[in-house]
Amino acid sequence: MADRTFLSWPFFEERHRELAHELDLWAGQNLGDIDHADVDTACRNLVAGLGAAGWAQHSGAMAGESLDVRSLCLIRETLARHDGLADFAFAMQGLGTGAISLFGSEAQQAEWLPQTRSGQAISAFALTEPQSGSDVANSTMTATLDGDDYLLNGEKTWISNGGIADVYTVFARSGEAPGAKGLSAFIVPAGLPGFEVVERQQVIAPHPLATLRFTNCRIPKSALLGQAGGGFKIAMSVLDVFRSTVAAAALGFARRALDEALERVSTRQVQGAPLFDLQMVQGHIADMALDVDAAALLVYRAAWAKDSGAARVTREAAMAKLFSTDQAQQVIDKAVQLHGGDGVRDGQKVEELYRDIRALRIYEGASDVQRVVIARQTLGAYQGGA
Repeated sequence: MADRTFLSWPFFEERHRELAHELDLWAGQNLGDIDHADVDTACRNLVAGLGAAGWAQHSGAMAGESLDVRSLCLIRETLARHDGLADFAFAMQGLGTGAISLFGSEAQQAEWLPQTRSGQAISAFALTEPQSGSDVANSTMTATLDGDDYLLNGEKTWISNGGIADVYTVFARSGEAPGAKGLSAFIVPAGLPGFEVVERQQVIAPHPLATLRFTNCRIPKSALLGQAGGGFKIAMSVLDVFRSTVAAAALGFARRALDEALERVSTRQVQGAPLFDLQMVQGHIADMALDVDAAALLVYRAAWAKDSGAARVTREAAMAKLFSTDQAQQVIDKAVQLHGGDGVRDGQKVEELYRDIRALRIYEGASDVQRVVIARQTLGAYQGGA
């Protein structure tokens, strides 16, 4: 059984403990037989199920509300511990509409958030381009004013929920200034003329991914999120919130790997004694437990800081994502090793976790990018203090 003692930490309120308990019960009853063979259907069903059960309500915030990052992290950690695709389905409902929650007008929120929070519509976040992943300021897709409309031209790639989403938050160069100051964010419904899915991408832990192409795709001015030229700020603000939740998902994977390892070393016999009796095995378990707790502290520090009113938690979120995803990879690798040949057998949970974790060290800012962010933030704080 996964450790629950962390819920008594002062980062949390009673409502967070109740949320974690209720979701864990629901996940145990509803996520045991997810068919990963057809990921499009599975994700559609998961979004609908999360919406019907009320969990997707936490993915967005209407006017007058605020995103509760601790709840987002607890939900992602719990879902990831049970099923990686369930975590993905919830996460994209939040990331896909994060810009609408944070920067959308009341009309934009009223049009889309009730649909995504109820599971009736699937959302996506279209930022990455073939030549610009983490280098958002280098985006080349364009949004050109044409009367009362914008014309979108260009490509987005590695877009989660690409091909199944009903609404996309799309970032494009609107030209107000060079570099980061010339980007804007737009709400783009699926199915518009000039908007096509040109490739579905397959990865080691399958989930819906696609390359999108826009060719004179016409959208009204009312699709603009926030101010023209404010797209970079919007993207960074959204990632500031949701980067901590990626760390939480990695933490959920790591907790599950530790549980699977504890079960293995407690029941597997070696020379007439439990595998756990070997001191080297005890060392592995100790390292895994240490990494899990250290990751949890970083994750929920970042979430608590944001919920407590910090304008930005760039450094804290980057630390949480870097440490949690990298160390979860190590925890899961140890779990695979402790399972021996069974650890790489198709259908084993630790083998699934081994595939699930790898992408988290890349998306929403690769590990090396997080190191750059942390270094710059640390230097900036030092120089500011000096």
